[in-house]
Amino acid sequence: MNEQRDAGPVFLTSRQVAELLRVPLRTVEDWRLTRTGPPWLKLGRHVRYEQAALLAWVREHQHG
Repeated sequence: MNEQRDAGPVFLTSRQVAELLRVPLRTVEDWRLTRTGPPWLKLGRHVRYEQAALLAWVREHQHG
């Protein structure tokens, strides 16, 4: 069985997203503020990105 799926969704911080995509943290923050980036959640005062939704967003923005 897939242990990742059994554990439920994986949520990433803005910093983790920046590291994963190899972009500056400020770019991730700008995407959020301009609503041009990947979908995100606000959990209390914390911003989180669901890993599956982030990867789907990346695939949607592939060229070629």
